[in-house]
Amino acid sequence: MKVLIVGGGGREHALAWKAARSPLVTEVLCAPGNAGTALEPRVRNVAVGAGDIDGLVRLAKDESVELSIVGPEQPLVEGIADRFEAEGLKCFGPSASAARLEGSKSFAKDFFARHRIPTADYETFDDLQAARRHLAERPLPTVIKADGLAAGKGVIIAHAAEEADRAVRSMLEQHDFGAAGKTVVIEDFLRGEEASFIALVDGTRILPLASSQDHKARDDGDRGPNTGGMGAYSPAPVVTDEVNDRIMNEVVRPAVEGLAADGIHYRGFLYAGLMIDEHGAPGVLEFNCRFGDPETQPILFRLRSDLVAACLESFGGALDAVELDWDPRACVGVVMAAGGYPGAYEKNRPISGLEGLDSETVKVFHAGTRLDAGRVVTSGGRVLCAAALGDSVGKAQARAYAAVEKIAWEGAFYRGDIAYRAVAREQAGAN
Repeated sequence: MKVLIVGGGGREHALAWKAARSPLVTEVLCAPGNAGTALEPRVRNVAVGAGDIDGLVRLAKDESVELSIVGPEQPLVEGIADRFEAEGLKCFGPSASAARLEGSKSFAKDFFARHRIPTADYETFDDLQAARRHLAERPLPTVIKADGLAAGKGVIIAHAAEEADRAVRSMLEQHDFGAAGKTVVIEDFLRGEEASFIALVDGTRILPLASSQDHKARDDGDRGPNTGGMGAYSPAPVVTDEVNDRIMNEVVRPAVEGLAADGIHYRGFLYAGLMIDEHGAPGVLEFNCRFGDPETQPILFRLRSDLVAACLESFGGALDAVELDWDPRACVGVVMAAGGYPGAYEKNRPISGLEGLDSETVKVFHAGTRLDAGRVVTSGGRVLCAAALGDSVGKAQARAYAAVEKIAWEGAFYRGDIAYRAVAREQAGAN
């Protein structure tokens, strides 16, 4: 069978790489893909954009694609899964109505409140002065979110009143986030340790994946502006067996049951971004309607089971019978970004040092890359993610950074402390 992966980032390279390893699959099409997918065995890039839903429908029909997996959120919010289903095509991704969980933060927060899913107290505003009055009454730090999609950058954690005021002005007055910031959600700051919890869902059944932890801030020590993610690792030690059960019972199951009660059928990846407090209680920061990026890379590098087979079971009503096999080793993924990211950055920088890095324990996933006359050059803000396995998080971290240090292009930068919390736990446990 042929599989179509929609998108062209690091998540999509990982999905295409994993799908191509399935014995069920003869060829993987990636639309539009990147230099990494272009170089993968049994993967073929097709020049159709992730936002060209009509073109993707034609592609799936012309190529007799039997399963499509959608990577990015924008086409899901715009209804790609609905279009595919209407054409009789299998598309693993939620409908537009279900994807509102990510497409509108105010919709998501109202959903959490309605179904008693733990999350921070919040208010929603489309009027600047009302938002400013509310901020004057709330404790700091506070969190200001653009309601719509903003490529992972529409969240500002304000530690000072002036910073909070600038944030709401940038969204409601200066329109820095365009239509995504016409409405803002202001919510209390949750304290604890973050974790990402992702599951496959088929409407009623839930197949959880391995836990992970993302690093959103640009700079070491979780400082600097928010990004789409500067690295991730799996599993996340903060998600103990007890915490895992609490997440399932207090967050994921109520969400899936709540969607069904609201008349919304959800098929696809359901991503819960969580804050775990000192007592192990989960609080929801956000829901996403797709696999996380860069969490996908370390999670799929650890997954030994057939992802395509699991996705197909979501159409056959047997998802709850699937058992996933995981590599017991930890995996750390370090993102290499273009200078200036998450702001303006330069493209078309030749990348050196990629040859011979991939092995049984290391995989370099491409994100913002393309081929130019056979050379790999930069084409985005987040360029690569070097993922590595290790018998401990510390060993996986060292192996990932050893790979990163062999890669170079003008302006490249990366955080030097990905997985630092887990490494600190290991070191404390060894003493």
